[in-house]
Amino acid sequence: MSEALETGIKQHIDGAFETTIAELCELVRIPSVSWPAFDPAHVQASAEKVADLMRSTGVFDFVDIRRAPVDGQENEADPELGHPAVIARRAPKNGAPTVLLYAHHDVQPPGKDEEWDTPPFEPTQRGDRLFARGAADDKAGVMAHVSAIRALKATAGDDFDLGLAVFIEGEEEWASQSFGNFLRENRDELAADAIIVADSGNWDIDTPALTVALRGAVAFNVKIDTMAHATHSGMFGGAIPDAMLAAVKLLGTLWDEDGAVAVEGLTSADLTTPEYDEARLREESGLLDGVSPIGRGEILSRMWAQPAITVTGIDAPDIANASNTLIPSVTVRISARVAPGQDPQEFYDALTGHLTKHAPFGAKLSFEDPGLGHSFSVDTTGPAVAHIRAAMELALVARRSIWGLVDRFRSSPTSSRSSRRLRSS
Repeated sequence: MSEALETGIKQHIDGAFETTIAELCELVRIPSVSWPAFDPAHVQASAEKVADLMRSTGVFDFVDIRRAPVDGQENEADPELGHPAVIARRAPKNGAPTVLLYAHHDVQPPGKDEEWDTPPFEPTQRGDRLFARGAADDKAGVMAHVSAIRALKATAGDDFDLGLAVFIEGEEEWASQSFGNFLRENRDELAADAIIVADSGNWDIDTPALTVALRGAVAFNVKIDTMAHATHSGMFGGAIPDAMLAAVKLLGTLWDEDGAVAVEGLTSADLTTPEYDEARLREESGLLDGVSPIGRGEILSRMWAQPAITVTGIDAPDIANASNTLIPSVTVRISARVAPGQDPQEFYDALTGHLTKHAPFGAKLSFEDPGLGHSFSVDTTGPAVAHIRAAMELALVARRSIWGLVDRFRSSPTSSRSSRRLRSS
């Protein structure tokens, strides 16, 4: 990269900082939860906002909002469509390569408002962090792509040779239900020589990181039935198993005494991990004093290279509606992580097979809404990795410039307004 281009990029980043954060806040205010229980109109609104941001760069041949049938329904007469994604493309010139930029604009459910310190969809600065649902995962990723495109145009001009493709997904947080069909239907528009995924984290606030391996995902509901209907606990308690008893005993078989996964057929990957001690784990995760970590082996091996199983939800009467009855049916949401190298279908079969085998008291199990995601591993010897490492070096320099700008904002008379910014952006 020429010195003039490097200087231009830094100057553009400094000048665009406030605008970029303001646009991130606008995007975050759209509650684009992609889960079935939430209004899909918000996901559509989020897609439209992202499309507008992409069009604002002025570099693409086209920017569209598209949907595809949910995977497995492509041959049905009236298939269910997945959530809207934003797709864009700029053709390369003079033999230049094409880079695909990926992120997602949907977010996880916010949970209960009263469990938030500030409203979940109102971006709020505390210290040097911006707090809101989706502020980091992954609307900051969307804005990182938009900002990079703007910086390239501002410094290289409108007629640069690099080809660009964009895929901003709208259902990543709901197991990418139409992902396979979307890729097949838009194969030509998404063809690229390299892919940059802005949906991960850095090693720490001062160290950019390149994710070279990532666990896959398996998620599903398991419905546990033991009775045809509810009955009074005073009459039949102690004689027949209610569904909650069966669920508790069944779920307990998924882990051993150390909290490590205890399901046959699940594999681990052989990855070399950097040092990461228990003190850092506690600081970054919020693990309470006196509560021990789980699993075996190096801590990062447990987080990056080993399988994990989590119960993320249980449908059963809440305490406010709990009556003196034996519960006939319970539905549990299982969210699991698949080590790099294992096929998620193999993982799913092993896990559901384990649950079926260990169902206590002959409880009846049914499995619903499976979602499978492949693990990821990249060859770090390719040219794209060399380029991204060089870009990270430049980013470190640019970051110092940005925070010099932030410090000036804080010391200015308008700092109460201007300093409402996100350090991690």
